[in-house]
Amino acid sequence: MTSRGRFISCVLTILLAVAGSVTVGALPASAATPRTLQYVALGDSYAAGQGTGSYLNSCLQSDAGYPALLDARKHLHLRANASCTGATTSDVVETQLTALNKGTRVVTLTVGGNDLSVGSIAAACTAGPSPACQTAVNTALSLLATPPGVLAERLASVYAAVAAAAPRAVILVTGYPYLFEPPTANNPNAATIVAINNATTALNATIERTVTTAQSAGLNIHYVDVTTAFAGHGIGSPVPYINATGPDAFHPNEAGYAAYAAAVSSALP
Repeated sequence: MTSRGRFISCVLTILLAVAGSVTVGALPASAATPRTLQYVALGDSYAAGQGTGSYLNSCLQSDAGYPALLDARKHLHLRANASCTGATTSDVVETQLTALNKGTRVVTLTVGGNDLSVGSIAAACTAGPSPACQTAVNTALSLLATPPGVLAERLASVYAAVAAAAPRAVILVTGYPYLFEPPTANNPNAATIVAINNATTALNATIERTVTTAQSAGLNIHYVDVTTAFAGHGIGSPVPYINATGPDAFHPNEAGYAAYAAAVSSALP
């Protein structure tokens, strides 16, 4: 068996092992009672809340990030926010899972973008078409190649590990918004914008496909699309939900995180 085959076999074994302790579908029956559900947030800068300009710590967590906004939801208590700017799938497994326990009933997770160096892609491409831009995009797409793709393998491992650490929780995995509005035909940067947005499409498709596979294996996990919530509000729109410049460029602003929170909240009962 090849090394990739052994890896996939290992991940599937983990998925099947935790399947017996979780239930596919909505939250457990206790969610119908007034009891407060313990919630833990995991992930990268999009989970932490980078982009609001006001931060609580070196991970750039913000009170305006979507985990804090969800904390205000009735019967949902943010017991821990382990998310951190720059986090990759490996960082989630190695440094964030300790925030979970058997009492955790809701987990949100936004991760995968840093594995593809999406920030580097945007930085390399915003100046316009260039060899560096195309190289960055091609490198990211190579990690998304199927079947099953390097990122898909990493994500499957993360989802299995989260389910094992919080066997009674529903896991809500978010995608990423398009950074730019669709360009007009006369936009000189149209090709670059399309390339970046297409990379986002491929990333979200990989995340959603991996979530579906994990769900089929018995995990209580669901994909949350955010592109609809951001539609009409990318960079270049009259009311953008994404920062276009500065140290927080290509991250949601406060309105963007409110849109994130609304999308996630709609996935909860």
